[in-house]
Amino acid sequence: MQLFQSFFRISALFLALMGAVLAANMPNAENGKQYAETTQGNNSLMINPMNPKLYGGPEVEAVKSWGIGSPDSVGWGEIFTLLQGHYFSTIFALVILFTILAFLGHYMVIGQRKFNHGKKIRVFSSYNIVVHWCAAIPFVLIALSGLIMVFGDKLGGGGFVRLARDIHAIATPVFVVFGILMFAMWVKDALPKLYDIEWFMIMGGYLSKQNRPIPAGKFNAGQKMWFWVCTIGGFVMAISGAYMYFQFADIETLRVMALVHNVLGFLVIALLITHIYMAVFAIEGALGAILDGKMGEEEIAILHSYYYKEINA
Repeated sequence: MQLFQSFFRISALFLALMGAVLAANMPNAENGKQYAETTQGNNSLMINPMNPKLYGGPEVEAVKSWGIGSPDSVGWGEIFTLLQGHYFSTIFALVILFTILAFLGHYMVIGQRKFNHGKKIRVFSSYNIVVHWCAAIPFVLIALSGLIMVFGDKLGGGGFVRLARDIHAIATPVFVVFGILMFAMWVKDALPKLYDIEWFMIMGGYLSKQNRPIPAGKFNAGQKMWFWVCTIGGFVMAISGAYMYFQFADIETLRVMALVHNVLGFLVIALLITHIYMAVFAIEGALGAILDGKMGEEEIAILHSYYYKEINA
């Protein structure tokens, strides 16, 4: 109970901090006017000869009168400018900070789960291992290069950020190819089951130091959630990213794609940090399962009790 109270206190503090930061960054019409006057002289640089619908004088001129609830805003322009210019980078920073602090607290309070790894059972084939890493490596590169672009102005911009953009563009099609193979490979094991609800109710047993059987199949409910966000969410981000990179749509469509891309990015970054923490720190030897394909029998029996019954049936 004390652990839950501490968790809720930290969550409340985080929400209060986020609210204060967002309120401090709230723009008004005067901010929009100053921004527009700064960029208006660069109209010629904003025109894409491949798609003349995207940018130009009227778009920049319209920003002058934008503020919260401005009657002069058109379509998604105001909300996009508001979020992209003031909120997205702050939210990404808070998501990273809060997720890392939450798991640091978990490691200090609960600690690493340890199991007897004397007897091991092969869970993943060589094909599983190769496909997983061929999807995981470009995925991590995409996430890191994306964050560099998000915080590009804080990092000085220039060649470093352009290199990150190029890595982002190259790694994406590689992930898509192996992501499709990974989806086909594990979609059956990742389908939701009724016992997944119980797993979420007890948070997979990770808030307790006791090793007692947890309701989970080959993948637990948390791993399943990450699978669907990584594959389906990743494909949606690849599509929205392609729209933005090649700019083959009108400005309204690109704004929507950017909003979707960033909102999914919050979830992806939080769950990617979670996935890495669980594999490297939360469970002793867990990373070895996706390196050699084997898991300790005790670990399977405790953390994947339904799967353990299946392989022993």
